[in-house]
Amino acid sequence: MITLSLAEIAEIVGGQPHDIPDPAVTVTGPVVIDSREVAPGSLFAAFAGERVDGHDYAQRAVEAGAAAVLAARPVGVPAIVVDDVVGALGALARAAVERLGTTVVALTGSAGKTSTKDLIAQLLQRKGPTVWTPGSLNNEIGLPITALSATAETEHLVLEMGARGIGHIRYLAELTPPRIGLVLNVGSAHLGEFGSREAIAQAKGELVEGLPEYGCAVLNADDPLVRAMASRTKARVLLFGEAHEADVRGEKVRMTPDGRPAFELHTPTGCSDVTMRLYGEHHVSNALAAAAVAHELGMSVTEIAEALSEAGTLSRWRMEVTERGDGVTVVNDAYNANPESMRAALRALAAMGQARGADGGRTWAVLGQMAELGDASLAEHDAVGRLAVRLNVSKLVAVGGREASWLQLGAYNEGSWGEESVHVSDAQAAVDLLRSELRPGDVVLVKASRSVGLEKVAQALLENSTEGEVAGR
Repeated sequence: MITLSLAEIAEIVGGQPHDIPDPAVTVTGPVVIDSREVAPGSLFAAFAGERVDGHDYAQRAVEAGAAAVLAARPVGVPAIVVDDVVGALGALARAAVERLGTTVVALTGSAGKTSTKDLIAQLLQRKGPTVWTPGSLNNEIGLPITALSATAETEHLVLEMGARGIGHIRYLAELTPPRIGLVLNVGSAHLGEFGSREAIAQAKGELVEGLPEYGCAVLNADDPLVRAMASRTKARVLLFGEAHEADVRGEKVRMTPDGRPAFELHTPTGCSDVTMRLYGEHHVSNALAAAAVAHELGMSVTEIAEALSEAGTLSRWRMEVTERGDGVTVVNDAYNANPESMRAALRALAAMGQARGADGGRTWAVLGQMAELGDASLAEHDAVGRLAVRLNVSKLVAVGGREASWLQLGAYNEGSWGEESVHVSDAQAAVDLLRSELRPGDVVLVKASRSVGLEKVAQALLENSTEGEVAGR
């Protein structure tokens, strides 16, 4: 964080100093919301959650070196007291970004946000110091925390923006006004909250509405709802995708024998070949989006292609491919799931299985609930179960309750009548089944919404095994 005195912070957030002996004391460390992460000079933001109240840890934070606490009430240690800690954190982030003058790149979309953000970060790091959203901390708390980790040396600030309703992205974009706004796609994620894909598009498009005239809206030419957002911005529009009209375009898209995407990257300055380390054809669109941002910021097509070919995953549990010592490959994609990402992961699994040929092992899809789909939930889970059969996935293991039963029902109705699909109650039951039946050469995909916690299955399968290198990292 840039250096600010407690008096300056109080003025920015409209707060009242309490128990602060010297208002000239400066915050030189990070802004944190976990007292265990306090470093000397930190500002500890105390939030009252459903189970834990950060105010109870204020003294511990100051004893660990925090300069002060941002709090909703006096806590008996140096504090700046505000009516709304979330709002104060946002105001502080906005002030810090304005003072820094760094180039802000913001992105949103229904699927692929975190993977694309990781790609953009790896590309822009080649140009200069870059700060990006860790994991998927993309809400009204995570985004300011990320922005406040930038320093005077930071040249690029890459921020992922999520939305649970209309107005959320507009709010985030006002906190950290971007020069480049990227919209990846409009899919079915959060359909239960928004009600329709058109409503999702309305929310996602808030990002480009706030761009300045000198800014750039990077839009997916292959998604009609995203492409239509060009009419909602006064910024210049840069299209990416496989469509002929795309400014940054992928041609001759293909998959390597082991399931990694390769393509020709075309930009207004030339073309170059890309072969990615990541698995799954869905990463082509992510890579083209990242390439468009990098092009806008002055990278050559050769530099972009080289960086994309070397890029890995920076965030855990997203197509994290690990081969065990006995030849079983575990694909941990359990961080989250929606219909689009589930289909992409299944296609990647099928490609990895085909790469092993007739002498290879079986493919296993260990799948759980896709949350927040509303009335579309039954149809979408049924469709995923059917797709697993159409892709000739050897074994479908549906984990959980009602939604898992819908996955298996879809597989059954598509023709999986024997031992090709099974419904188990929980993660431990899935682990027990897999441990008893896996054999060398098998490939196991693990995927569900974050709330299901299926990463436990992948972790259990990798315990006490001689693991190979995690591919794509």
